[in-house]
Amino acid sequence: MKQMQKGIFFLMLAAIVGCGKSDTGELVGVQDRPVWKGIQPYGMVYVPSGTLLIGPSDQDISATYVQRPKQISIQGFFMDDTEITNNEYRQFVYWVRDKIAHEKLEHFLEPDPEAVEETDPEIDWEMEIDWEVEELQDMYYQGNNKLAGKKEFNVDLFKYTYEWYDWQGAAHDKGQSARNKFIKKKTVKVHPDKFVWVRDFAYSYNEPLTRNYFDHPNYDDYPVVGVDWNMANAFSNWRTELYNKSLTKDQVNTEDFRLPSEFEWEYAARGGHEQAMYPWGGPYIRNAKGCLIANFKPGRGNYPEDGGMYTVKADAYFPNDYGLYNMAGNVAEWTLTAYAENLLSRVSDLNPDYRYDADDKENPSNKRKVIRGGSWKDTHFFLQNSSRTYEFQDTTKSYIGFRNVLTFLGRSINDF
Repeated sequence: MKQMQKGIFFLMLAAIVGCGKSDTGELVGVQDRPVWKGIQPYGMVYVPSGTLLIGPSDQDISATYVQRPKQISIQGFFMDDTEITNNEYRQFVYWVRDKIAHEKLEHFLEPDPEAVEETDPEIDWEMEIDWEVEELQDMYYQGNNKLAGKKEFNVDLFKYTYEWYDWQGAAHDKGQSARNKFIKKKTVKVHPDKFVWVRDFAYSYNEPLTRNYFDHPNYDDYPVVGVDWNMANAFSNWRTELYNKSLTKDQVNTEDFRLPSEFEWEYAARGGHEQAMYPWGGPYIRNAKGCLIANFKPGRGNYPEDGGMYTVKADAYFPNDYGLYNMAGNVAEWTLTAYAENLLSRVSDLNPDYRYDADDKENPSNKRKVIRGGSWKDTHFFLQNSSRTYEFQDTTKSYIGFRNVLTFLGRSINDF
């Protein structure tokens, strides 16, 4: 009987609210809230919440002195099923390029005489770009910077400015400072560094990859490289804005696309297999037929034995049990985590996180960021789930890429 009365009350309340009246004298909460039905970003897989015994593997005895095993709990998240590819990253580069062109063209448009006041409208992406007009010619290399008279974009001009909020700093400040103290801004060049293929290997002929790897359609589905940690963060910020603008009123996304922490990365790489040495679960790097099952440096340098001389397509080989491809090999991957040797003794066992945003002029040791997974040029030791190393945040390499994650809001995706 009591349940029936309660049901009748809420039916009456719904009728009142539906007529535009919300003052019922009852504590009913704010009405007309968006109905949250969950989201499933394209190209991402769901990694459920769980626990992980993190630490060195059986073959990393020396690391046990500075990396003691620790059980941690990880909040569920979505993760890209592959590393970000050249063609996916190219969408970001072209967006930045076109934004520069639109701003240049809109500067020369006649102002609207009926406009009441000057505004700063969003870019009109429906406006076609005529790349031959005079106003856009300074986006190309000029004078003696041209090569054989070719008309090529000056990619050094392709820069992206993004902002983020320093939640950690604001939390420890306890409201003593103005909000703008914790709003950070950074401008980065977004075009991949093509010269990594030559610079990373002395006395090695890799110029064809320098010329073609990012631009040639044959490499569209290969992982992007030559992207430093700051560029990966810029891409993540742009991707968040792009995604949020496409959502409807009932599709609210309050979280950002971002790099994974190294703890999230290892948890996802294990694919639900506790203490598994490799993402595929087993302790071997060959399958039952004797075939290598990842892209790395076999033996003493038999690079093509695994099917790839350099990188391979981002969805090559079989995925792990979460549906994630190439969590071992192909390219190593940037994480959010700042590198420290004895890190596990510092962090919490609940969603551990250790970050430090170093300025460009700081000591290089402060710029170390954890990379995970090993790459096409690494030996199989670095393919182990627990292997960790670092690279400097402002460094580009031919063997480091990245993938994004998005924190899942809720208990389980099955609740929706």
